[in-house]
Amino acid sequence: MIKLSDRLQVIADEIKQGETVADIGTDHGLLPIFLYESGRSPRVILGDINQGPLEKAKENIAIHFGADALDSDGNHACGGALDLRLGSGLEPVASGETDVVVIAGMGGILMTEILGHDLNHAKSFRRLILQPRNGSHKLRWWLLQNGFQITAEHLVVERKYICEIMTVEPEKRTGTDVIPLPEDIPDETLDLEISPLLYESKDPLLVSFIKNKIRIEENVVGFVAEGTGEGEGHERIAAARKRLAALYAKLENAEAVMNDKTTGEEAES
Repeated sequence: MIKLSDRLQVIADEIKQGETVADIGTDHGLLPIFLYESGRSPRVILGDINQGPLEKAKENIAIHFGADALDSDGNHACGGALDLRLGSGLEPVASGETDVVVIAGMGGILMTEILGHDLNHAKSFRRLILQPRNGSHKLRWWLLQNGFQITAEHLVVERKYICEIMTVEPEKRTGTDVIPLPEDIPDETLDLEISPLLYESKDPLLVSFIKNKIRIEENVVGFVAEGTGEGEGHERIAAARKRLAALYAKLENAEAVMNDKTTGEEAES
């Protein structure tokens, strides 16, 4: 059985038994191989805009299922259960063709472009599992404005990064007009950047996630102060201080939530 990274395993765990899946930007095809090999998904589409990753996915399929697992056309494997397709975004997948769409390892803005290319097409699937590399707050804003509901969020460590994974369901309303991302997205409460769902689920990485943001912002203050020599009066430093205050408030709340969890677990034991 193939062993996934922690990041891919969290994504796999969001997929229910028997669901069909389209993995967009499949890269080496490890997630689809796991989903089929484990018996969780009876059929998985492996989509990528470049031929190179699909060729690598074919190599991995041959390693795990044998060279004869690939059909003669080279684009299907395991009797058609694994379907390799070349194309951009969701274009290789028909509307509603799979239960779930996975888009992982791309920037959040690129994800909004993929989903917004044909909004009704994107909403034809039951669920989407999204793992943005960056721009998660912009992705959340876009999803909420364009008729998607974020139903679950998870944090997972990959190397030195904490990755964010969102499970998303389209709302019933339809429409082709896409609300685009504005140049600036006000988020004084930081709820777009640090999802309230992480507090509800008491995600074990929540405190570390916020502390990392605080560390980054404190570094910014130091760099700006050193580079300008203007100290606290600099506009960027003032903005950073305001953001830091909001982050520390988030951290205090997160620590209280996690302490409640710890206290509850101790009481049960």
